[in-house]
Amino acid sequence: MTTSHSTRIALITGGSRGLGKSMALQLAGSGVDVIVTYLAGAREANDVVASIRAQGRNAAALALDVRNSSSFGAFAETVKSTLRETFGRDRLDALVNNAGTGLHAAFAETTEAQFDELVNVHFKASFFLTQKLLPLIADGGRILNVSSGLARFTLPGYAAYASMKGGVEVLTRYLAKELGPRKITVNVIAPGAIETDFGGGRVRDDAKLNQAIAAQTALGRVGLPDDIGEAVALLLRPESHWITGQRIEASGGQGL
Repeated sequence: MTTSHSTRIALITGGSRGLGKSMALQLAGSGVDVIVTYLAGAREANDVVASIRAQGRNAAALALDVRNSSSFGAFAETVKSTLRETFGRDRLDALVNNAGTGLHAAFAETTEAQFDELVNVHFKASFFLTQKLLPLIADGGRILNVSSGLARFTLPGYAAYASMKGGVEVLTRYLAKELGPRKITVNVIAPGAIETDFGGGRVRDDAKLNQAIAAQTALGRVGLPDDIGEAVALLLRPESHWITGQRIEASGGQGL
């Protein structure tokens, strides 16, 4: 498939399922070509690619382990060759740092190994993967980091996870300032509780928890993946060029 140079290209980490999959499909629906990454779900990632191509857009799936920052340089080279060979381009227009893992553990019981993995997946990856991909992001492009409503409101058991997201939010403001001269906008989207398999699917599968969250949410329900995918597509539109360094929470008004 050939791609015109007016077509935007977005890279979404963790795009084979859950929120990342919805982001990819919603972006494709708004006319954006997409590269998704996956850790183990090659089949799921290829299904996403097929769905995007069925919409008339171009797509590719690349393996990436965001826990391993030493692999980011080689990954950037793979992205560079994929842009050239699959899309006929040499630059990305958007990067969404979405890949992540959940952890529900009391502060007193959180292990150092669990903490270190969260640092690698959520904070170190957002920092160093963005750094390695920066030469491939077009001037005037978009970077969107994924945080969590848990960085604003508190629920017992998420101290370590939410702390990483707090770090991502501070990093976002610094990137917005430093990348401003290139007209690259950098923002955070912070989902509330969403019905996915994230964190073992607790929000989706535990009816009592689901109802409790819905009761404390202004719009009266728990979020769905497309609620976030649609918000991401909105934030990556060219018309959002004057929004940068901001935290946009997409939680339906959870915990107001």
